[in-house]
Amino acid sequence: MGCFGFLKFMMFVFNGIIFLAGAAILGVGIWVKVDSGSIFDLLGKIENLPPELGQVLHVGYLLIAIGALLLLIGFLGCCGAVKESRCMLLLFFIIILVVFIAEVIGAIIILVFRPLAGEILDKIGGAAVKNIREDYGKNPDITILWNTTMSTMNCCGFYNASDFLGSPYYFGNGNRYPPLCCSDASDEPCTQSMAESSPVPGCFPKFSTMIESNTGAIVAVALAIAALEICAMIVSMVLYCQVKSR
Repeated sequence: MGCFGFLKFMMFVFNGIIFLAGAAILGVGIWVKVDSGSIFDLLGKIENLPPELGQVLHVGYLLIAIGALLLLIGFLGCCGAVKESRCMLLLFFIIILVVFIAEVIGAIIILVFRPLAGEILDKIGGAAVKNIREDYGKNPDITILWNTTMSTMNCCGFYNASDFLGSPYYFGNGNRYPPLCCSDASDEPCTQSMAESSPVPGCFPKFSTMIESNTGAIVAVALAIAALEICAMIVSMVLYCQVKSR
């Protein structure tokens, strides 16, 4: 196998992986849109959310778009290499280049507007706590969605158990907190003292801790993806030039 054949094989394998990843992301995006117990549906039912969160609520559409784009990229890369199609290889190069530029612009925007993230999160937290204290224990949909979120993440409330203080559930159950807020597996009611001494964290602090503890891995993955995109552009252009000269 010569250099040209090796590059064709690597191009096929690499884009085959991209194609499968795109199919997986597309499937996740469709699942998010149809899963009524999703955290995004929970956020969608919370009133007075900051308008900046509107785009996050459409994350299912974003995943579907990303999955479809990866499917297209994988298809063009595989077929372009196997069929030695200059048109497909050039289109593959252009799409990867556009995606790479968009990622760089996105990273710059995130760094520039990072100070605004704290303000947005404060607004989200205020709206979430208000939603709990007004609807948890009264609105079945809100109650089920919060219970699903807390049981899935093994957390209690948005910030902590005190979010449930004054909620319909709290007054309707003799000043008790949801059982999920107490780590004790016994049938004893979850009182305020038990909830305050429980090691069960709030959902937002737990999510933040998870992100912070995996920052290094996230950065490493981002850099690896950028490196792969650069390699893919180089290989596709080499194949494009080789096909032209053959």
